[in-house]
Amino acid sequence: MPALAPACVVCAFTLLLVTACAAAPVPRVEEPIRADAEEPIRVDAAEAAPNPEPPAAPAIPPAVQPPPVTVQEVAPAANPAVNEDEQQAIALLADLQRYAVSTADELRRELASAGQAVARARTEVNRVRLAVLMTLGAAGPTDDARALALLESVIGKAPVNTPVRQLAAVIYAQIVERVRDVAEEKKKTQQAQEKLDQLRAVERSLLLERNRNSGGAGGGGGGGGGTGR
Repeated sequence: MPALAPACVVCAFTLLLVTACAAAPVPRVEEPIRADAEEPIRVDAAEAAPNPEPPAAPAIPPAVQPPPVTVQEVAPAANPAVNEDEQQAIALLADLQRYAVSTADELRRELASAGQAVARARTEVNRVRLAVLMTLGAAGPTDDARALALLESVIGKAPVNTPVRQLAAVIYAQIVERVRDVAEEKKKTQQAQEKLDQLRAVERSLLLERNRNSGGAGGGGGGGGGTGR
């Protein structure tokens, strides 16, 4: 076998080397991982889908600011107007209260003044005032009959009930009740007096009868003694 030339050897070695390089796997060079490299974010398909927008909320109108409240001084409510009849009734009540604490001299002066007032003007108030004074014993002798007559003229039969007439009706009822009680007491006293008079009459008759019997018995005894002599 002839020997191979050096050129052939070189070609054969080169061929073998190329064949080995082609057959041998090429090593993979990996890049070094940098610390500052960001990790890729894996987005899920479900998450990648856009979220449905929520339904739009109804528009809220802007709040209306109340007007500023100003503090004002509130004047006290005025008392309802009092008519003339009510004023007269109030004045009459004040007079009646004054009579309850007045002395006898003051009541006599009030009675004289009330009589003069009625003579000048026969108003309802004047008549009621005079009627009340006539029923007070401290002012003088009472005159219930005239007082009731004055009150009856005030009450009358008119359907209108004024405060003065209502007061007159109350006083009239009180006087009538008092007169009735006085009449009852007087009647009882009269009946008791009649019984007492009857008892006294019976007692006198018994005494007369006793005296008559005593006188008759003494006369009979004297006559009998004369006959015996």
